[in-house]
Amino acid sequence: HTFERLFIYQKANEFNLLVRSFLRDEKIDYSTENQLRRASLSIVLNIAEGSSRMSDKDSRRFYIMSRGSVLESAAILILLNAEKSIERKLYISLYEKSEALSRILYKMIRDLA
Repeated sequence: HTFERLFIYQKANEFNLLVRSFLRDEKIDYSTENQLRRASLSIVLNIAEGSSRMSDKDSRRFYIMSRGSVLESAAILILLNAEKSIERKLYISLYEKSEALSRILYKMIRDLA
C-alpha cells in the first residue's frame, strides 16, 4: 500500500510500537492503558486512511484527527510521567517522538489547506 512508504506513517508506526511495548511491560490502570493504546493506534490508522482520500480536503481531515491523537497520547504520557508510572528516559523519548509527529502533521495539514 502506498501509505506504507510515507515517512509520517513509518514514524507514527514506530511510535505506536514503542507505546505498545511499554504498555505490555508496565502495570498501568486499565482506562489509561486503553486510552493510550487507542490514541497511539489512531495516529497510524488516520494517516493510512487520509492517504487514500481522493481530495486534499478529505485527506486533511484525517491528518487533523491523527494530530489530535498525537496530542492526546502526549497528554497521557505527561500524566504518566507526573505519576512516575513511566521511566524518565522512555518518557523523554516518546514525548520527543510525539513532538516530531505533531510538527510533521501540522506541516502536512497546513500544506493541504
